[in-house]
Amino acid sequence: MTRAGERAVISGIGQTRYTRWGGITDRSEFHLALDAVMAAAADAGLPISEIDGFTTFGGDRTGPVMLRRALGIPRLRFSATVHGGGGGGSCGAVALAAAAVESGQAECVIAFRSLCQGQSGRFGLYDPYGLDVSFAHPFGAFAPVQHLALVVRRHMHEYGTTPEHLGRFALACRQHAHRNPNAVMGGRPLSLESYLEGRMISDPLRLYDCCLENDGACAVLVTSRARGRDLATRPVDILAAAHGGGAGWGSGPLGSHNQPLPDYPSGGAREVARDLYGRAGVGPGDIAVAQIYDNFSGMALMSLEDFGFCGVGESGPFVASGAIDWPNGALPVNTHGGSLSEAYIHGLNHVIEGVRQVRGTSTAQVPDAELCLVSGGPGPSPTSGLILARI
Repeated sequence: MTRAGERAVISGIGQTRYTRWGGITDRSEFHLALDAVMAAAADAGLPISEIDGFTTFGGDRTGPVMLRRALGIPRLRFSATVHGGGGGGSCGAVALAAAAVESGQAECVIAFRSLCQGQSGRFGLYDPYGLDVSFAHPFGAFAPVQHLALVVRRHMHEYGTTPEHLGRFALACRQHAHRNPNAVMGGRPLSLESYLEGRMISDPLRLYDCCLENDGACAVLVTSRARGRDLATRPVDILAAAHGGGAGWGSGPLGSHNQPLPDYPSGGAREVARDLYGRAGVGPGDIAVAQIYDNFSGMALMSLEDFGFCGVGESGPFVASGAIDWPNGALPVNTHGGSLSEAYIHGLNHVIEGVRQVRGTSTAQVPDAELCLVSGGPGPSPTSGLILARI
């Protein structure tokens, strides 16, 4: 029995195969969610019947009641979703699950995300009904890549960030993906020359600066530390979780670009980062490995600054120095390949890789990785983050 105030841990992770969007035709989006949930429970050695809560984010179309009915779960005690678009809530969904467990509202909560875009429609397309973004449409900003290209260009203008800096982030993700058998782009070489030859999507963002579009699903099982000790896998501590938006950020660059001017060329996570480190009692220098949400390479660079891994405006040289490369970098980043080279499951696959690193089972394992930071999507407000720790 979970007692209120008991620390939450991650005891199970599950994922389906990942394909290019439209590549999964033998399963529905709902079935993918079921597969991921069952895989997370199996990883933990937990009977499906003991799951009693679900959380999600990013407008997932799979309802908890549907999952409960299909899985034969006897009782649903908690369900919640993170408001806001895209992957800003990826870590936030895990935070909701942890809050439910630590408050005693549920005992075994699944955070999940499922995408089957060939059947249900692609994300990130023009939305003529969006209230905030309607103010940007007259200026030709219809899709996330166009909105966020403006932020990346501003960062380049203010700090001298170059296309080669963006390319080095993309190359690091691709190199890590080659070791990951589940990565969609694993085994597909990418050089700086081929990166620079990639077609321009929205200046300054080229083809390989943009996240993949994929079908697939992920699930993370959150329970109490006491319950986790009885399960099949070593639990991973949720040392800290944070979820929110910066002061005055408004809807941010995915809305009307109304964020404060000093914070304009950023991912909007500086206040989330302060909360996260404050709750964990650690700082950026204590983090051994990071999974940084990479919807676009330039936004990932700004996240490195937001979370304190380098100074403001210094992320380009930081990445170019090899600091994020595995195995020799000071802070290996996106050791699964990230959204640029493993898959874009709105960042929940980054949480799964964070768990693997702390467990010691990553395909690009950082030795003695006791702390891993995971960031939610940069740009959307609210955004989120996690610090995972070895017990």
